[in-house]
Amino acid sequence: MAEKKLTVKLVRSAVASVKKDQTRTCFAMGLRKIGDVSVLPDNESVRGMIFKVKHLVEVEEN
Repeated sequence: MAEKKLTVKLVRSAVASVKKDQTRTCFAMGLRKIGDVSVLPDNESVRGMIFKVKHLVEVEEN
């Protein structure tokens, strides 16, 4: 069976007026600039990272 994936897109700046740990979380997911898209595995650790920066990203299930 194929592993589920999540497509995460950065829609707001991860540098301006957010905490440093949120900036680092976006960088860890491979999101550097607004508009960057990353395809990540659907697991608990990735979901926790998304929850931390949910106000900065859009998520779509594949």
